Amino acid sequence: METKTTHGRLLSLDILRGITIAGMIMVNNPGSWGAIYAPLGHAQWNGFTPTDLVFPFFMFIMGVSTYMSLRKFNFGATKACVWKIIRRTLLIFAIGLALNWFGQFCRGLASDETFLAAATTHFDTLRILGVLQRLALAYGFAALFAVLVKQKHLVWVIATLLFGYFLLLAFGNGFDKSENNIIAIVDKAILGVSHLYKDSDINGNRIALDPEGLLSTIPSIAHVLIGFLFGKLIAETKDNNKRVEKIMIWGAILAFSGLLLQYGCPINKKIWSSTFVLVTTGFAAQLLALLIWIIDIRKKEKWSRFFHSFGVNPLFVYVLSGVLANLAGNISVAHSSESISLKRYVYSLLLQWVGDAHFGSLLYALLFVTVCWIVGYVLYKKNIYIKI
Repeated sequence: METKTTHGRLLSLDILRGITIAGMIMVNNPGSWGAIYAPLGHAQWNGFTPTDLVFPFFMFIMGVSTYMSLRKFNFGATKACVWKIIRRTLLIFAIGLALNWFGQFCRGLASDETFLAAATTHFDTLRILGVLQRLALAYGFAALFAVLVKQKHLVWVIATLLFGYFLLLAFGNGFDKSENNIIAIVDKAILGVSHLYKDSDINGNRIALDPEGLLSTIPSIAHVLIGFLFGKLIAETKDNNKRVEKIMIWGAILAFSGLLLQYGCPINKKIWSSTFVLVTTGFAAQLLALLIWIIDIRKKEKWSRFFHSFGVNPLFVYVLSGVLANLAGNISVAHSSESISLKRYVYSLLLQWVGDAHFGSLLYALLFVTVCWIVGYVLYKKNIYIKI
């Protein structure tokens, strides 16, 4: 395998993208949500686990890729460039919305009390936001900033977004896990309670506090812009050793800044706090620098081939995982004297084999990742790259 992709990009960029997609699929598909190892679960509120790093790492790489993509337009706000940004934003958002609908449709069909028409038209309870929708909005606004604002001023845009969002949280009960949280208030006012993800407050009561809410999209725009500036650094630094040095230094500065500032602004993924942005972009940058050193400098890339299949078709493989997860969770199969979902059936077989609920749950997740990888690998070998 060559150390660079056919488009001249660093192979390490595709590998990091692939690692994050594989990680997102794995943590989203355990055999049982009641039996997951602590590092594979999200933090209940403040703080973070390894799982909480996966999604923001992908957003960081999306920012790097945005720089490479807009370079073709010379970062000018031309009609063709702006239309591409808007088109891509709307398309990714629509795919995310369709995936939410498909999940609700499958759950409706799995219910004996729901007819096909009802399962198809349950738009009154359709969740509007989600992972892909956040990616779409963050990309769209960040890309527009990148072509409308001079690059030397983007640092000030990032600082304004992060500090402004911190003030909203500080004066709007934003750090409280309750319905008095300004994030919940804004989302309910604009989207409605029935269209939001439901979480539990500190007392275990269900509240409409969406982790991919509208208001918390503000810092995610800054997140992508930080990745964009790292893309600029990579493009303008031709020597890989210098790249690693600069990326490591700036990554460390971001990560330590977030860790120090957490005493005034807790690190929190569910509200995408400003310190969460700093810490996760810092860690992502350092991991990217490490991968450049291992793969592009030391030429140790054989171990990474598994992730390359995910990295070249990230959106397609992620959507595929969502479709398969909904099918596996709602297709019924006969088991003993009852009918259970395909997911539960496979997990029960793994559980019988290994005899440990947590390990069986992990094996199911790894098996699920492998199934998605097979499809991605076939596309990769046939040089099929599905892009929007």
